[in-house]
Amino acid sequence: MMTLRTVIADDEPLARELLRLLLAEQENIVVVQECQNGREVIEYLGSNAADLLFLDIEMPGLGGLDIVKHIGVRNLPPTVFVTAYHQHAVKAFDVQAIDYLTKPVEPPRLAQAIERVREKISASSALLTQSQFNALLVDLRTTAETSRAYPSRLLVRDGEKEVFLPVEKIEWIEAAEYYCCLHSNKRRFLVRETITALSNKLDPRQFARIHRSSIVNLSLIREIYREGQAEGSVILVDGQRLRMSKAGKQRLLEIDKA
Repeated sequence: MMTLRTVIADDEPLARELLRLLLAEQENIVVVQECQNGREVIEYLGSNAADLLFLDIEMPGLGGLDIVKHIGVRNLPPTVFVTAYHQHAVKAFDVQAIDYLTKPVEPPRLAQAIERVREKISASSALLTQSQFNALLVDLRTTAETSRAYPSRLLVRDGEKEVFLPVEKIEWIEAAEYYCCLHSNKRRFLVRETITALSNKLDPRQFARIHRSSIVNLSLIREIYREGQAEGSVILVDGQRLRMSKAGKQRLLEIDKA
């Protein structure tokens, strides 16, 4: 039986450790590299051979799908996607020529995925055709968009206590070093998160980062002013004016097109 030189790519250390331990129980599997982000995956596969890649779909920066597009389908080793989505959300992929695992990974399902990979290798058809891969990308993106859960409330500081604030009541968010200040009904609440982390957490259909120091509730924008090529401003329904960067303006334009 062929020994599979295996690469694990996941930004979560515990997830990598669990998968490595499970793979150690499988015959003829050797983990040759662990990567914690997309850049490391691209660099390693650019100069090293691998027989099998376990690739997390969601990683900061370059996610799994971005990595596949960057490297190219024909240059990838047989790839098993790893996703946090529940099994029912990926059932439609069972007919695809590529496998996937849901977290937490279970030993029987892992063994099944490895067996499928071996069968594809022996049949010299481990990689997807371009058309199959394009179809898979569409399905995965659709699943990611519909399956991801965004918080409906945030735990914020209110004086000496902490309370839950419904996200729909947040009017806009202001960066304050390692904290963020949430403006709601003429009150301000602090949350210990960077504005980048908070922007990634909130539903992009409801909130947009219009400046490096501010996020706005899209439903509360009354007017948009374009002040030259680079910057502008938005006016909220209560009259609050917020600065808008060039990148922020582009985000609003993309939302409007969507």
